[in-house]
Amino acid sequence: MTERTGVFAGDDPFEIARNWLAAAEQSEVNDPNAIALSTVDAEGLPNARMVLLKDIEDAGFVFYTNYGSAKGREIAAAGRAAFVWHAKSLRRQIRVRGLTEIEDGEQADAYFASRSLKSRLGAWASAQSSPLESRAALMAKVAKVTAEKGVNPPRPPFWGGIRIRPLEIEFWADGAYRLHDRFVWRRDATDGVWSVERLSP
Repeated sequence: MTERTGVFAGDDPFEIARNWLAAAEQSEVNDPNAIALSTVDAEGLPNARMVLLKDIEDAGFVFYTNYGSAKGREIAAAGRAAFVWHAKSLRRQIRVRGLTEIEDGEQADAYFASRSLKSRLGAWASAQSSPLESRAALMAKVAKVTAEKGVNPPRPPFWGGIRIRPLEIEFWADGAYRLHDRFVWRRDATDGVWSVERLSP
């Protein structure tokens, strides 16, 4: 493997990513786990939006969403997604591209239960990405759901996790005179062996 030192050191890209996120949690003002998630629609037109990365596992990156949302539908159709995580305070970023899978089991149930009650009720009330008549109409739906679901609503069947199993992870750190350091990890399959190479800035 390409020799790497400092913040790039290590033989596990997921551990490196966890270390970078932990460092950002000490320096970023808001949402250190925010990522810009990219998908493509049926015509191949890209979409991007900010979501919160909730877990860096030993083999993937997990976020949660309404499966009926634009991103949920596009991921279901394409089976792949990409994201970039940027820590402005650290002058670092991580780019990920990979294959997707649904996480709608106990792990999703546990995360949903950990959210605030209002967030759980909001997940039931919002038909994410669909047209909405007014804010008042949304709040009326929230009131209706609150009356129906009570204080311990279960996870909606249309809401859960999406796991990105990467085929490519790039770590980037700012360098003097724009001579940045970039290392890309690549593999041919989600259970394959990683190769690492340095990229020109």
